[in-house]
Amino acid sequence: MAWVVIIIVVALLQYLAFGFMVGSARVKYGVPAPSITGNEIFERYFRVQQNTLEQLVAFLPGIWLFGTYVNPMWAAILGVVFILGRAVYATGYIRDPKARGAGFGLTFLSTVILLLGGLYGAVRTLL
Repeated sequence: MAWVVIIIVVALLQYLAFGFMVGSARVKYGVPAPSITGNEIFERYFRVQQNTLEQLVAFLPGIWLFGTYVNPMWAAILGVVFILGRAVYATGYIRDPKARGAGFGLTFLSTVILLLGGLYGAVRTLL
């Protein structure tokens, strides 16, 4: 499970990095706190961070359940796919919101596999 924990920490650090990017964009594009609108590019940075937070709600229990009930190494590998997907999502969305699809797909697919696999593994232990 050590790899699972490492991947969880990396995913959370990525989220924090996105937060710092929002802070930098806030200054660069002149969007004073607590405003979250006012500059389209800033809003893209903000949406990347917020969408990542929304995805973490499902990803974190998913990777933990999969690692516990199925296989920790495969959970970590799927976690890497999630992290890479978030990076692709961020790069695409900041450049052009229409370019977020591939990153979102990698993130969503890995999360669904982790959740369904974790559920399957937990049910299997009951039978």
